[in-house]
Amino acid sequence: MSLRQRLEDVRTGFERPFWIANLSEIFERLSYYAVFAALVRYLHEALGFPLETATSLGGWFGGAVWVLAAFGGAAADWMGFRRALSLAYFTLSCAYFLVGSISAPWLAPVRDVLPLGPMVFIILLLPAIGVALVKPSVVGTTARASREDVRSIGYSIYYTMVNIGSTLGPFLAGWVHQHMPVESVFRLAALSVFLMFVAVLVFFKEPRRDAAARSASLGDVARGFLSVLGNPRFMIFLLIFSGYWVVFWQQYLVLPSFIHDHVDAGANTGYILITDPLIVIFFTVAINVWTRRIPAFAAIVLGTLVTSLSWLFLALHPSVITAVAALIVVAIGEIIQSPRYYEYISRLAPPGQQGTYMGFAFLPIGIGSIVGGWFGGRVMHHFSEVSGHPEHVWWAITAVGVATALLLLLYDRLARPAPVGPAPQG
Repeated sequence: MSLRQRLEDVRTGFERPFWIANLSEIFERLSYYAVFAALVRYLHEALGFPLETATSLGGWFGGAVWVLAAFGGAAADWMGFRRALSLAYFTLSCAYFLVGSISAPWLAPVRDVLPLGPMVFIILLLPAIGVALVKPSVVGTTARASREDVRSIGYSIYYTMVNIGSTLGPFLAGWVHQHMPVESVFRLAALSVFLMFVAVLVFFKEPRRDAAARSASLGDVARGFLSVLGNPRFMIFLLIFSGYWVVFWQQYLVLPSFIHDHVDAGANTGYILITDPLIVIFFTVAINVWTRRIPAFAAIVLGTLVTSLSWLFLALHPSVITAVAALIVVAIGEIIQSPRYYEYISRLAPPGQQGTYMGFAFLPIGIGSIVGGWFGGRVMHHFSEVSGHPEHVWWAITAVGVATALLLLLYDRLARPAPVGPAPQG
């Protein structure tokens, strides 16, 4: 097929809801990663939380999003994508504005009634409700508003939009932190998603539903969840793999404060965090071609090991340059394991339960953020404030990743479930 024909297919193969939903995903990811990039330093430096508490709260913020993602698909399907996206973006705009207004005078009556810690904890859980509805709505719209012959291109466009937003978010956080009060990061994030709320109301039309499709009832969802929970081998795998995300999320939970406090107080941590998504954008295809013949489970273990060893750059010589080098290697590990992880999960799912199993595939991401926030805070407190060797935190984080890789190998030998789905071709 000629390039001109392919471009014509792209022009005609997608309905308007596809473009509205996927363009909105740029701004959703931009807002999310801008907030995540600035959050721990904001809690620690502006609101006065101890670093250990700030990283734990940051972990809960990131983790709740992915835990609720397992429920978001059924909710979005039941509500309809237009309602789900509208509610999601309105919720996110309010939530991010509240995060940036925690110390504002108009919230003083709330602070007088509710201690600051529980108040912040509640506010940080609100964005999870919105994000958990956005993702399945955008992916579902991509499926429904694409012609069959260009649907794979549609998912590639979606993935590209996600990574563009993931790159712009830390850049926005870095620029705003340099020129404005840090609270402005959260207010601009709120404005970004509020504009998407307006765009969905004005331009988005509910995509067509397959006449033969049936929305899942609450009973269907409950039975699917019980079925997955009743698969102990699968649940053990998810729990072990959570260790990968404990290691991965430290770039947002510990790295910004580590650089500011122990490397270079003038360094722009937002700009540094752009490294990971940029590598993902430019090198995913090349690395996937290079690793395509590695079995899926082996790729998961390899990616876990590569990401884990990346932090040794900072353990051996803490500097801005080694931080960037570490994030480059983190991204390479992410690229190696991420697509193969979802391939592996899809092959474990029994017929008719792919959606539920893929929803549970997000669970390690959430567990890793929650546990990673607690763990990162504890080791930072110990090595920075107690022992006086902050660089040792990266040895501890690397050890978690290496232990995860070893546990995955042990799992593969002792408890690996037999694949249910067909083996991938090629």
